[in-house]
Amino acid sequence: MATSIQISEDLQRELVKRKFSDKETYEEIIWDLIEDSQELSEETKKEIAEARAEIKAGRFYTLAEVKKELGL
Repeated sequence: MATSIQISEDLQRELVKRKFSDKETYEEIIWDLIEDSQELSEETKKEIAEARAEIKAGRFYTLAEVKKELGL
């Protein structure tokens, strides 16, 4: 069920600034904000830890290396 809410003009201007495109709805912006404030899942935390370990071990490519490999 859809509903409407009242927001201040200041908040509306802030939401407009956060739009990636003119077609993006305020609801999409609000969901993105909620997602950004949520706790990371245990799986995500594990993947971040693994990525940090790989970087520390030197198992990564720099942007320059990738560009060179791709001939860019």
